[in-house]
Amino acid sequence: MNPFRAWLRRLAGIVPTQQQELDFSEELESHLQLHIDDNLRAGMTPEDARRNAILKLGGMERTKQAHRNRRTLPFLATILQDVRFALRQLRRSPGFTVISILMLALGIGASISIFAFVDAALLKPLPYADANRLADVAEHGVAFPRSNLSYQDFLDWRRLNKVFSSVDAYTGSGYLLTTSSGVEPISAARVSDGFFRTLGVQPLLGRDFHAGEDQPNAAASAILTYGIWQRRFGGRKDIIGQSITLNGTPTVVIAVLPEDFQFAPRGNAELWTTLHELSNCEKRRSCHNLFAVGRLKDGISFQTAQADMATIARQLETQYPGSNRDQGAHIGPLSELIVGDIRPILLVLLAGACLLLIIACVNVASLLLVRSESRRREFAVRGALGASTSRLVRQFATEGIVLVTTGTLAGLAAGYAAMRLMLGLISKDMLASMPYLSRLSVNSHLLLFAAAIALLTTAIFSLTPLLRLPTAALREALNEGDRGSAGTLWRRLGANLVVLELTIAVVLLVSAGLLGKSFYRLLHVELAFEPSHLATLQASLPRAAYDKDEKTVAVARSILDRVSSLPGVVSAGITSTLPVSGNGNTNWIRVVGHPFHGEHNEVNEREVSSSYFRTIQARLLRGRFFTEQDDSTRPHISVINKAFAEKYFPGEDPIGKKYGGGDLSPDSIKEIIGVVDDIRESSLDEQIWPAEYMPFNQATTSYFALAVRTSGDEKSLLPALTAVVHEIDPGIGTSDPATMSQRISSSQTAYLHRSAAWLVGGFAVLALLLGVIGLYGVIAYSVSQRTREIGVRMALGAQRGTVYQLILREAGMLTALGISAGIVCALGASTLLRGILFQIHTWDLSTLLFVVVVLGIAALIASYIPAHRAASINPVEALRAE
Repeated sequence: MNPFRAWLRRLAGIVPTQQQELDFSEELESHLQLHIDDNLRAGMTPEDARRNAILKLGGMERTKQAHRNRRTLPFLATILQDVRFALRQLRRSPGFTVISILMLALGIGASISIFAFVDAALLKPLPYADANRLADVAEHGVAFPRSNLSYQDFLDWRRLNKVFSSVDAYTGSGYLLTTSSGVEPISAARVSDGFFRTLGVQPLLGRDFHAGEDQPNAAASAILTYGIWQRRFGGRKDIIGQSITLNGTPTVVIAVLPEDFQFAPRGNAELWTTLHELSNCEKRRSCHNLFAVGRLKDGISFQTAQADMATIARQLETQYPGSNRDQGAHIGPLSELIVGDIRPILLVLLAGACLLLIIACVNVASLLLVRSESRRREFAVRGALGASTSRLVRQFATEGIVLVTTGTLAGLAAGYAAMRLMLGLISKDMLASMPYLSRLSVNSHLLLFAAAIALLTTAIFSLTPLLRLPTAALREALNEGDRGSAGTLWRRLGANLVVLELTIAVVLLVSAGLLGKSFYRLLHVELAFEPSHLATLQASLPRAAYDKDEKTVAVARSILDRVSSLPGVVSAGITSTLPVSGNGNTNWIRVVGHPFHGEHNEVNEREVSSSYFRTIQARLLRGRFFTEQDDSTRPHISVINKAFAEKYFPGEDPIGKKYGGGDLSPDSIKEIIGVVDDIRESSLDEQIWPAEYMPFNQATTSYFALAVRTSGDEKSLLPALTAVVHEIDPGIGTSDPATMSQRISSSQTAYLHRSAAWLVGGFAVLALLLGVIGLYGVIAYSVSQRTREIGVRMALGAQRGTVYQLILREAGMLTALGISAGIVCALGASTLLRGILFQIHTWDLSTLLFVVVVLGIAALIASYIPAHRAASINPVEALRAE
């Protein structure tokens, strides 16, 4: 035996030392002999003298135990005894023990895994200094509740506001990093010089941007993220002060950010530069491409900041009516920007996991009650032998603790495995937009949550058997005659628990049905193009080599010609933005000849090659598509989508009509030559916007995407696309090769809906299974308790059909109550899903009917087995057994 364990047992009084026992026995015998001698002198017989002496001492063993208790820790002794007894009891009932632990592990594991995501996304503070003072600063437009700032507006907002101690801008960007093996596209962000100071982030190495380092013509400098420092520069500390080449421009590395730095709005940025070199967009107040983050002054609320910035926005609208009409301010907590989209999904999943945990606890509690029924005579005998109620309570509490401890440990292991599995299913791009999930771990919050669940379940499981421990019931339990009353009590309690289980199962099944149907409709939403057999690749041209439109058009044609000649390629096209990427890259337009009052008519703007629409198989509704002859020598033209035509040319034929920018400058005027169906440029659950498509030959861009139609497996073509582009020019950067189907299925919208549908669906299936098991248990127990009654009925002539009706009626009543209560609760709970459902009502009738049918059939199957057993009872054997 382990020496420490032996010492602990001796300390508890379980194993006293041999010498201690010997000394005390000799002392006790001497006292006993003294009493015997006194009794003999009083005239008693030797037998009576010894018996009387023992009675005076209170009994030999009792006296020894009392002595042990005075010199040891009796409470610890009984605790260890209770633990050993509990382990023996659970070992004697392996079926009950295994099922209970599995149910607990299932419920606790599901709750813990989902809570880990909730903790990482919603509970942990942002990793910035005084993060609750950081604000998301943006504009508010007619089309966008939260829209980009223009650079000029940002400068005015920063200068005029009275509510922020600092405001700094940021925007996405990309560079071509020159390496020894060629060029590599790098995702990046451009910021104003005080950005990291506003966040309260200090570099791990080097220095922050100096004031003025974001001014025009300032020297180019960059700050690396920890990831790119390790991957591309080997974690070398001497990288600080060295120069790297970005887009052909030497750029000095001045710092490396901490390993745990994250900024979700630009989560995939590998390096950070300043706004020292303004783009053409940033030189115009009407062009919006920035967002900002601000730090509130002490004592300033977000509401006060919103009012102050709205006032400034109105001033700018008055001052610049052409560019700032209807441009308001949007101020909110930075945390809301980062986790706002995922919050409802996570809360729904956490609610589903907790409901599953409740069902698991109810089922285990039911098993405990059934088990306590079989041990009622044990309770009674132990009570009759002197065991107090508190002693029995402690024993049951010990059994509950042992059961819950084992279940919690198994649940922690299962939860951790589920947590890592779900994290692994998130795509790299999505994880970049949710960097807070990188903090997912077994931490103090998770352990406290598990401890809280363990304490609650321990209390439930310890107190459940006490329902069977009233003193009167203990006395009655010695009698066989109380069996009916005990069975009735359990049947009532068990029936109520089953109704609760079925109610929760209905809520989860309805929620899963709604989410599943919503996800199906999301994936089958009208795209107005054919995504199958479509391969895609992003390409970025080095601006120094392709500084003129003619060069860009020439290399684009060369790429399309070479790609089109690949085996299995049907056609190839180019677009500035691939479909299903989201509304954005917009243009403000004004229709020639239509009334105009300065309003901002915002439409999606896309530049496409002449073969693009044919490649994605878009439907031409009117007019014609582009040809290769539609180049910069011809008048500007465009193809618009159906939404554009319906909004700006209602009841008119748009072919031949013209439109342009807000000022209708000659170089902005375009003639409409065709109308295409509403290609879903937006994400899957967003509204279709008006869109204009301009010929790539007239409106070139250095960053574009290839779309390639194949006759075979499009995925196998992806490596060849990259190789072809690099054969034409190794200086062209390529990235993100993927099929269009992959892009759609791995988009954030699809992932969140899919995850919610699958996880809640999994919870619902488990809840249905546990609910049906619970119903089976109640009905089976009811049949076992009514064996005599059923035997009498059959002896008096009852047919088997009548017995079936008797049992199925009881099961049907419980099922009907559970379904009815569940439907009511589900209608209330489904209103919480309204924000994440797509093209489906919360009261969807077909879903409700499907749940009712599924649960009804499952309940019928579960109750048929005990009903069949009841109908097969032999009346003679039933009466003889009673």
